[in-house]
Amino acid sequence: MKNLDAAFSALADPTRRAILARLALGEATVTELVEPFDLTQPAISRHLKVLEGAGLIVRRIEGTKRPCRLAPAAVTEIDQWLGMLRKALSANYNRLDDVLAGMKTEE
Repeated sequence: MKNLDAAFSALADPTRRAILARLALGEATVTELVEPFDLTQPAISRHLKVLEGAGLIVRRIEGTKRPCRLAPAAVTEIDQWLGMLRKALSANYNRLDDVLAGMKTEE
């Protein structure tokens, strides 16, 4: 993925998150992605351009269609970064548990 900053910036928009959720179900064209939204095709295309620029989706050319799909490597990279945070939080909670357990035994 190009970088996490671009990915998280792209994910900040609820419409783009909804588009990614739809693409998690499978590949879709712009026309198919427009259906559930109250947006124009050019507006959805702009969202797709941001997602593609962030490395979150890839497009391919199939005749006149340009189906989009999730970029698994990008999702994996975000998950790995979040995993690092989960691990750090877990370590912090474990240390807190140890401190609290030590306080109980002192009482």
